[in-house]
Amino acid sequence: MIGSHPLSVQYIIWMLSIGFTYMTPSQLRAFHLVAESGSFSAAARDSGLSQPNLSGQVTALEKAYGLRLFDRRGRSVVPTETGRQLQGITSRLFAAQEEAQALLDGEQTLSRGHLRIAADSAHHVVSIMAALKKRAGSLTFALSIDNSAIVLDRLLRHEADVAVMAKSVSDPRLHAIRLRTDRLVLFVPAGHALAKCRSAPLTALADQELVLRERGSITREVLEQAMAAADIRPRSIVDVQTREGVREAVAAGFGIGAIFASELGDDRRFRPVAVADADLAVAEYAVCLQERRRTALVRAFMEEAARAVL
Repeated sequence: MIGSHPLSVQYIIWMLSIGFTYMTPSQLRAFHLVAESGSFSAAARDSGLSQPNLSGQVTALEKAYGLRLFDRRGRSVVPTETGRQLQGITSRLFAAQEEAQALLDGEQTLSRGHLRIAADSAHHVVSIMAALKKRAGSLTFALSIDNSAIVLDRLLRHEADVAVMAKSVSDPRLHAIRLRTDRLVLFVPAGHALAKCRSAPLTALADQELVLRERGSITREVLEQAMAAADIRPRSIVDVQTREGVREAVAAGFGIGAIFASELGDDRRFRPVAVADADLAVAEYAVCLQERRRTALVRAFMEEAARAVL
């Protein structure tokens, strides 16, 4: 039973190989499609299977084990804790199936598919998506933007196929390609006292009001580490969840912001201020799970990422 055995791909494959009556490949496939799509109707539309078929398969799986795999919320569904764990396994299971199919078919080019991308900035990933779209126009994408900590968590939970983030990783479960090096700069409103300075020492932040991303973001982590090393304390920090929110708060006069130089753009409301005496360089990486790096879509994404290295 799932409830009394460790959840693993090997365990599921063993149960299926001996013809265990409580679990069938079609039930697992139905569960996986619904978990990935977020609703029975979306799963039916994306897979070409009927909604009653999918619902019946999932219900049979739940009844066989006497547990719930989804919480129903109107027309959408959310995996329960057991469902979330099972989704992680089925993601690996069907990714392995896809890899085996590609190997046996000798598939060297993309034809179709849906790639889930988690990134800490759209700026660094859209060009890779565009290159993939040129290779196979039928590809579809789902792009989620979060701070680097959440991006990494989504990848490890199999909620994303690939990730692009400004966070160095040494986890043996992950494969990473260094894309580029960016640099953190300060930015202030045009009327701010620092607006006329192209650069300033880090001490200029002492007793200043700062506007920074929430904890878990690389911009905040890098700046706070530099300030701590120099024993510099700001007067206050306003936490904002998104880059757009940081920009609007800085424009409204809430404090000094920090951003990657490549992301500031040509917004006349702001003036960039380089930090003259601190190394605020940050590398950006394309990352995937080692176990999935040879699947067709993931392999193609990492190939395009390698071509995009600056």
